[in-house]
Amino acid sequence: MNISFNPWISAFAGMTTKKRGNLFMPSSLKIFSGNAHPDLATEISAELKTPLGRANVGRFPDGEVDVKILDNVRGADCFIVQPTCYPANDNLVELLLLVDALRRASAWRITAVIPYFGYGRQDRKAEPRVPISAKLVSNVIQAAGIDRVLTMDLHAGQIQGFFDIPVDHLYANPVLSAYFLKKKLDPGTLVVVSPDAGGVERARSFAKRMESGLAIIDKRRISPHEANVMHVIGDVRGKVALIIDDLVDTGGTLAKAAQALKDAGATQILAAAAHGVLAGPAIERLNASPVEELVITNSIPLLHKDARKIRVLSVAPLLAEAIQRIHQERSISELFV
Repeated sequence: MNISFNPWISAFAGMTTKKRGNLFMPSSLKIFSGNAHPDLATEISAELKTPLGRANVGRFPDGEVDVKILDNVRGADCFIVQPTCYPANDNLVELLLLVDALRRASAWRITAVIPYFGYGRQDRKAEPRVPISAKLVSNVIQAAGIDRVLTMDLHAGQIQGFFDIPVDHLYANPVLSAYFLKKKLDPGTLVVVSPDAGGVERARSFAKRMESGLAIIDKRRISPHEANVMHVIGDVRGKVALIIDDLVDTGGTLAKAAQALKDAGATQILAAAAHGVLAGPAIERLNASPVEELVITNSIPLLHKDARKIRVLSVAPLLAEAIQRIHQERSISELFV
């Protein structure tokens, strides 16, 4: 039997290949960033040992976003690192224009790496005559030409279904739990606390990792920006209470939950969240609360100077590993086995 040898295929044998029709085409990995969190993009590029892609993302004199890709991206596998955090609208528009620029420059695949998905809390109609903003934002991102999304700790898991393209959903729990495991807290005196009923599954998963007990804060929300804590479900007296949430926004819920735990007899109160939004009076509330330490990730840049109670952990290695797996067409779920 005659076996033909194709030197072109041999030359690219060590490169990642992507199937396009009946052909396998080589693709290079490219990482780009807007202005939302360039430090995180730089960390990810360093983890991947890949230079950060060159792009100008600025403003025209009238305030409109000005984007130009400076690298050749034809046929490339491109990833845009851009959390849609504050200022959410500016960062979202930057993401959309970066996508459009890459698509028109003939990038082979474009993945939006959105560690923090802005508008994610507006995932349903909680009252009459309001938009489902998370759905609209998902539609807009998809319409811009994104091929897939890589995100982390969505406020509501069903947001994945708002997209008709693949969504890889990462979790910060392994990063956060590894930090607290290093502190060697006694599982017998540790209680993981969910600040509301909606976060019980997250807290239960965390408690399983820590081999600790579980408690829940029963609260009633007075307004969209203020919650009134009622009581603690579970035994926290004489225990170390660790509050787990997906994000900390204005800090009202966290401060009131911590006070409720202190009133219930907790001897030490710690807190952890994937996203540190920390808007408005959040830092002042945190500093005045019984919380001794708040651990967050760098999914959002920490801009506050008076952050003495805050510890920031990097998710760059996690995101870099996920990007590498996507690029090589490997499983993402294996990261959380």
